[in-house]
Amino acid sequence: MRNRLLMFVCFCILLLCGLPLAAPQDDPARQDQPKDDKESTASRASDESSSKDTRIDLSDPKDDAKSHPMSAATVSDAQDEDSDVKELHPWDPHKALKNVEVGDFYFKKKNYRAALDRYKEALVYKPNDAIANFRLAECSEKLSNPGDAITHYQEYLKILPHGPFAADAEKALVRLKANTKETSAK
Repeated sequence: MRNRLLMFVCFCILLLCGLPLAAPQDDPARQDQPKDDKESTASRASDESSSKDTRIDLSDPKDDAKSHPMSAATVSDAQDEDSDVKELHPWDPHKALKNVEVGDFYFKKKNYRAALDRYKEALVYKPNDAIANFRLAECSEKLSNPGDAITHYQEYLKILPHGPFAADAEKALVRLKANTKETSAK
């Protein structure tokens, strides 16, 4: 008995799903329209709104120049570079963090050149990233490029003067500056 009731309910559901809910009724106002698809599409187009009415305004806000005075100079500077690509990289701290993580992986494997490239890419997406600057300085030091190492250690100290690696950066700067003085004296 229970199985028959279940089968009956399933049959009713299938039957209802297969039938249209309401039969289309003829609209007396639309009886004069032609039945041809091309002609009916053309006549409907005049009844509907055009895309010009629904366009989104992409112009600058009224006080944009006052609120962001240096933004036009930044865009023009980026477009004046000698590259074929004329776009700005978005500020994306997630990509920067991922590049630092991958750079750390390469650094642990002693692949300093690959790590250096990843830290540089992190600085593209987040220019003032202290950790990327510190790690870039370490890689530059390992690759015997003391000039870049000094620059990035100083950049780290400019961003985080009392950061977790500040003491290491200061020691490295003293060591690198002493080494460059010795090599220039010879």
